[in-house]
Amino acid sequence: MCARLGMVTGRGLAANIRHHYPRWVMWSACALLLVANIFNIGADLAGMSDALGLVTGYNSPVWSALFAVSLVAMVAFASYRIVVKIFKWLTLSLFAYVAAAFLTHPKWGTVLRASVVPHIEWTKEYFAVLVGIFGTTISPYLFFWQSAQEVEEERAQGKKTLGQRQGATDAELSKSRRDVATGMLFSQVVMYFIVLTTATTLNAHGLKDIQSAKDAASALRPLAGNWAYLLFALGIVGTGMLAIPVLAGSSAYAVAESLAWGGSLDFKPNVMPKFYTILAIAVALGLCLDFAGFNSVRMLFYSAVLNGVLAPPLIVLVILLTSNHAVMGDRQNTALIRWLGWTCAAVMAVCAVAMFVV
Repeated sequence: MCARLGMVTGRGLAANIRHHYPRWVMWSACALLLVANIFNIGADLAGMSDALGLVTGYNSPVWSALFAVSLVAMVAFASYRIVVKIFKWLTLSLFAYVAAAFLTHPKWGTVLRASVVPHIEWTKEYFAVLVGIFGTTISPYLFFWQSAQEVEEERAQGKKTLGQRQGATDAELSKSRRDVATGMLFSQVVMYFIVLTTATTLNAHGLKDIQSAKDAASALRPLAGNWAYLLFALGIVGTGMLAIPVLAGSSAYAVAESLAWGGSLDFKPNVMPKFYTILAIAVALGLCLDFAGFNSVRMLFYSAVLNGVLAPPLIVLVILLTSNHAVMGDRQNTALIRWLGWTCAAVMAVCAVAMFVV
C-alpha cells in the first residue's frame, strides 16, 4: 500500500497526510514515528556496540559513538546506495540461522505443529513478545521509507515535478509488488529460522533470559563453534548499518514533507541542510539513549514492542489514504487488500491492548 501510494501520488506518506488531513493528524503521525525511530536507533546502536565488544573484548559506548558518526557521515557525504552495496552482504550471515537450525536436529513434527497451531498464554510476557514480533516486522518507519523511496526512484528516472511523478502503469505497479513481496518473504524466512534456532538451542537448554550479545550469539554455536560470536557480530553490525540510515532517513522525510521543505538522500547537505539536520538529530538522540546505560538486549526488545504499539494508528492512516478515490484514482485498494489491512491493524491493536490489560 505504501509503495503504491508513493508511486501513484508522487508524494511520500507524510506529504499525503499533510494534503488530505488536518495538521493535528499529520503531527500526531510524525510524533508516533519519531518516538519509535529514536528508540529504535538507540537500540540498534547499543546492539552493534555490544556485538563489536563481543569480538574485540573491549566493551565501550565509544563504539556506539563511532557507528553513529560514521553512518551520518556516509549518508551525508557519500551515498546511502553505496552504503547498501557494501553492507547488505554482511546481512547474508543471518542465513547462518537456517543452517544452525538443521544442525540442532529438531523434531520436525513438533516444529511443524508448533508453527501452525497457536499456543496462547494469558500473560504479560507472552503478549509483549507477540507485540514485539509484530513491531519488528510491521514497523512505522517502513511505511514512510517505502513511499519516500518510490518517489526517489521516480526522481532518479527524471520525473522531477509532481505532475510528472503522478500516476503509475500496470507494469510499474507489478514490479513494485514483486520487489516488496520478495523482500518481505526473505525477511520472514530469516526471522522464522532465528526463532527456531533460538528455541532448539538456548530455550532447549533452559536459557530463557537473554541478557547480553554473548548469550544471544550462543544460538549459532552448533554451526560456527568458537566463530559464533564473529558470525553473530557480522549479522548485527550489517543489519544495523542498513537500518539506522533508514530509521533516521524516514524521520527526516516525514518532518521535511510535513513542513513542505523537500528532502532527498540523493542531494548533499549543502543543498538540503534542514533535511540532513533532522537526520543527524535523530541519530544523536538515539545515541543519547544508548549512553543512558540501558541493557542493549532489553533496548532491542522494547524498541520492537514500542513499534508494535505505535504501528496500528499509522496502518489505519495508510489504509484510509490508499482506499480514497480522491487520492489514488483507479489505483485504490481492492476489497481483499482493504480486508487484510484492517485485519492487520485490528490484530496488532488488540494484542497491544491485551499486553497492558493482562
